[in-house]
Amino acid sequence: MIPLLRSLLYSIVFYGGTFAMSLAGTVVLPFRPQWLLAFARAWAHLGIWSARVFCGVRVLVIGSENLHPQPVLIASRHQSAFDTMVWFTLLPNVTYVMKQELLRIPLMGRLMAAAGMIAVDRDGGARTIRTLVKDGKRAAAAGRSIVIFPEGTRAEPGALLPLQPGVAALASATGLPVVPVLTDSGMLWGRKSFVKHAGTIHVVICPPLMPGLERGKLMDELRHQLETEIHIKIPTVDKAVNQ
Repeated sequence: MIPLLRSLLYSIVFYGGTFAMSLAGTVVLPFRPQWLLAFARAWAHLGIWSARVFCGVRVLVIGSENLHPQPVLIASRHQSAFDTMVWFTLLPNVTYVMKQELLRIPLMGRLMAAAGMIAVDRDGGARTIRTLVKDGKRAAAAGRSIVIFPEGTRAEPGALLPLQPGVAALASATGLPVVPVLTDSGMLWGRKSFVKHAGTIHVVICPPLMPGLERGKLMDELRHQLETEIHIKIPTVDKAVNQ
């Protein structure tokens, strides 16, 4: 089956399922808002499952031993929509830092806010940092891990954009270990491409940067980890988890 047709089938199943889940979540919201995180996990599993079944996209997670049982701050490269799903399937209680514009999506935007996602205005300057810190501290106090994309937006494979200050502010405010994460999702799941190609997406979880690092050192260490070529981090034999 040609990639275009496979991708079309993926879109029908995934977006149809997203719409159905959004309707169900809207009905549930007034009565059981605590169920919305379970809806988010189901949505993410649907996205990754349908990509595997229809497009032949598999996921290989390397370095899962670097995830602590307690909450962490995931600082991940961001290349495709895949990255906005995968952490719902890898961590039991997670919140994403996301751009405020996503709250405008009909039905789903309201549910994302109610599920505790952290929405920020990327052009808000100091006000954005204050909001990020306040909501991040609330999420950490509730025992939730936080996923942030330090580049602030999706980047092409092989290109590391300048790191934004929000990750350092969150690390300082929450005291969470910072876990750098590499991915090559953009090689198969292009950020502006409808077609998804068969193959394996690697998610490489690096050793955590422990709390208490001075801001400049934290950013230098994080940049060093994130700019590492992903193939260097993929061992020939590893304890990866294959989804």
